[in-house]
Amino acid sequence: MLSGVLTSGFFWRAILAGSFLAVACGLLGVFLILRQDSMISHGLSHLAFAGIALGLVLNFLPLIVSLIICVIGSIFILKLKKQASLPGDAALAILASGGMALAIFLVSLRMNFGVELMGYLFGDILAISSVEVWLSIILALMVTILILANYHQLLYMTFDRETALVAGVKVSSLDKILVILTAITVVLGLRIVGLLLVSALTVVPAAAALQLARSFRQTLVLSSLFSLLAIMAGIVLSYALDLPASASIVFLSIGIFLATVGGKNLATSLKK
Repeated sequence: MLSGVLTSGFFWRAILAGSFLAVACGLLGVFLILRQDSMISHGLSHLAFAGIALGLVLNFLPLIVSLIICVIGSIFILKLKKQASLPGDAALAILASGGMALAIFLVSLRMNFGVELMGYLFGDILAISSVEVWLSIILALMVTILILANYHQLLYMTFDRETALVAGVKVSSLDKILVILTAITVVLGLRIVGLLLVSALTVVPAAAALQLARSFRQTLVLSSLFSLLAIMAGIVLSYALDLPASASIVFLSIGIFLATVGGKNLATSLKK
């Protein structure tokens, strides 16, 4: 079985795409949790799904169409929060419900792409194409580079937004960068774990890292490592045991989180 795995092109495509996505999710998730924006990925996933449906209706690269729709929607969230003076979760709820309604409407126009649509609903990383692999690599690198390039400003803004504003940090621009990066990551995650579980990729590994890390840099590293471990092990388990890859990845992520919580509580009790 091992030799069969090592010679399977689709297996290595899944590993390659998953590895790059894991790093991007690990880095981005830490900022989202600390900014209390962890649910933004859930809201954007509904809009991304509308983009997938539109791409299938137009018969044009669903991931590209979804990416465009999701990026526009992410900027709209910021404008809605600012101009309508809405809390972030209210703006997300409006966008998510509108995105899902649009997806349902588009799906009703054509009912003959059910299999393709299910792949984005529930994820199908083992069926990822070469084009999607390269797209995942390019976009994941973009996410990673932009986060690292703006690391100090993002760190400052995350922990003390008001002081960052006074210090001249371009908070509005950084807000746009973060939501756009989240939109990109959500679209990439649709193929890995699907619409229903994509938010877990950005939230759970980062939450696990926050249990153990003693510095912010260490949190970023651990979050990326936990995300990488969950995705790699999930793909292997899926291939070896014929399990759904998306569910395997998320279950392993939650398992890592529970292990870190248990380890932290045990260490605390031993110190007393």
